[in-house]
Amino acid sequence: MEQVWRYATSADLTDATAERLMRHLVALQASQDGPVRLCLTGGRIANRIYEVFADLADDYALDQSRVEIWWGDERFVPTEDPARHAGHTLAILARKLPMIASMTHPMPAADGIADSDASAAAYAKELGDTVFDVTLLGMGVDGHVASLFPDHPSFALQGHSVIGVNDAPLGPPSRISLTVETLNRSREVWYLVAGEDKAIAVAASVAGDPAIPAGVVRGCESTLWLVDRSAAGLLPYHSCSL
Repeated sequence: MEQVWRYATSADLTDATAERLMRHLVALQASQDGPVRLCLTGGRIANRIYEVFADLADDYALDQSRVEIWWGDERFVPTEDPARHAGHTLAILARKLPMIASMTHPMPAADGIADSDASAAAYAKELGDTVFDVTLLGMGVDGHVASLFPDHPSFALQGHSVIGVNDAPLGPPSRISLTVETLNRSREVWYLVAGEDKAIAVAASVAGDPAIPAGVVRGCESTLWLVDRSAAGLLPYHSCSL
């Protein structure tokens, strides 16, 4: 199942998505044993969603001890570098939610002698055959997701679950990313996209353009496009009668 949800503004998008995510995780906890596995993305829109999500914690019966957190990609820079996704996200969530170390899996930082490829291999070992209940993804103006870029080896590489990405078209050039194969075993993929500059890529991706990562990354059970009006500007409208 693939659905597009349009919101008038990016603020409407972040507020609605945060509540949707909270309600969905609570429902999953009620319907399944074991942890709920959530794969996070970075970026401006995602961090705003996490802020609203954390503020909702007091109003919902979310058992944080049963939420396992992973990341879809990371900038391979030192731990204290503000470019890292995990630093921002953990600081936001920790305001209201207890971050349990055994259930929180940030990608390695460039703090030691390991390069991005060796660090990716270590994360792949940690990940194993984990299947995410929900994977959150942003999307670039070129249709890239995580750190998988069109016309770049990161997109074409197969047979790996996690890869080191070198010479990325966007800075910083060294990154770690889950692969298309890993992302596509997620039960649900939620795309979070705002801005008129993304409209062309959104239209191509929703149409399934095989030349761009966002055109081929899909959830096994469902894919949601959570977009503001500007990002959805080139999508057709459909109506149905119930």
